[in-house]
Amino acid sequence: MYKLYTAILKELRIMLRDKAALAVMFLMPVLLVVVITSIQNSSLKMINDNTVPMLVCNRDGGESSLQFIEALRKIGMFDLQKADSSLTDKQLTDSMHAHDALIAVVVPQGFSSALKSKSQNITGKALTEFGMAVNTPQDSSSVKETPPVSMFYNPVLQESFRLSVNGALKSAQQFTENRAVLQALYLAMSNKKLPDSLEQQILNNKSNINQIPTAKDGSRKIPNATQHNVPAWTIFAMFFIVVSLSTNVVKEKISGSFIRLKTLPTSFILNLAAKQITYIVVTLAQVVVIFSLGIFLFPHIALPKLVLPENLGSLFLVSLVCGWCAVSYGVLIGVYAKSMEQAIGFGAVSVVILAAIGGIVVPSFAMPESLHLLMKISPLHWCMEAYNTLFLENGYFNNVLFSLLPIFIIIVAMQLAAVAGLKKQRLI
Repeated sequence: MYKLYTAILKELRIMLRDKAALAVMFLMPVLLVVVITSIQNSSLKMINDNTVPMLVCNRDGGESSLQFIEALRKIGMFDLQKADSSLTDKQLTDSMHAHDALIAVVVPQGFSSALKSKSQNITGKALTEFGMAVNTPQDSSSVKETPPVSMFYNPVLQESFRLSVNGALKSAQQFTENRAVLQALYLAMSNKKLPDSLEQQILNNKSNINQIPTAKDGSRKIPNATQHNVPAWTIFAMFFIVVSLSTNVVKEKISGSFIRLKTLPTSFILNLAAKQITYIVVTLAQVVVIFSLGIFLFPHIALPKLVLPENLGSLFLVSLVCGWCAVSYGVLIGVYAKSMEQAIGFGAVSVVILAAIGGIVVPSFAMPESLHLLMKISPLHWCMEAYNTLFLENGYFNNVLFSLLPIFIIIVAMQLAAVAGLKKQRLI
């Protein structure tokens, strides 16, 4: 036990001398988690809480076009700003940049007249079916097609949000068409205008939809940017110790420390265990530092507070296993790298790639189908799944085990590969 303690103390002293490595292990992830969480939180607020600036150019001016614009306003997604109807498409796009508007909508000339013609034709057909027609309905070929509404959008808009805007425009147009048909039908049957109160009752009679998050503990807490980003970038920080750990291993190989250990009355396995224990403690320290930022600092910089899962024992176990996996990867890179430059270059780049395909940079559900199989290979993916089970789904110990089992398999594979590499190089 004393030999193990001495070996751990030696590793700590070596680590504390390397100030640059300490900065990479602690300062870099702190900056990443604060900056990226702030950016993502602002994006979510723009989509969920704020309205999107929209220019509206009404080239029609009829009653139906005004009803369409009012329907858009009631949706609540947009901050409508009126544009001059005489603007050309080029002038309108220039005006978008001047008003910082992401979207511009053009209601074309003839929109109201075409909609009126369409509603009268539908009314005539309906009354004919009921045997109540007074006039013969128009032939379908003579009915005007409603000219399409044009939407100009800034290319920075994500496709998913653009599709949401497109859906909102279609919903507003459908509402306007339904309203025109309803008014025409009532007028034809009663020879008087549909009362506003009755119109509101008919058109606004919508059933509510219950939205219930399906957390494993049955709670209805909605996750925020902090709950995803803090664990994600903590995992990234853990695996980025590959830069320090792998160079440490390479340095000992180059200096001949491994060979000298054979002459000492101690086991090389003990030295390797001491190295891993030391760096596992470092990964746990990273967890404490980054999680503390989410709990204590974030509320003071207008970011959501990190809420720890109730099962702290499972949280510690997940952190410990993820840290061991990161350390195993660092040892593996160090064993097979032939120089410190190789260890730093390959280690850093590989972690970034594994993070990209593992769901750290981009959530796994947003990954293309072609990368789903590749994603399963990344140890960061399984670490992320384990943390998500705790933070986003409030899972229990038995739920976490399904994600920890692949991590254990990866750890064993990397440890065996590292030992095989050391034997091949005749270092043990």
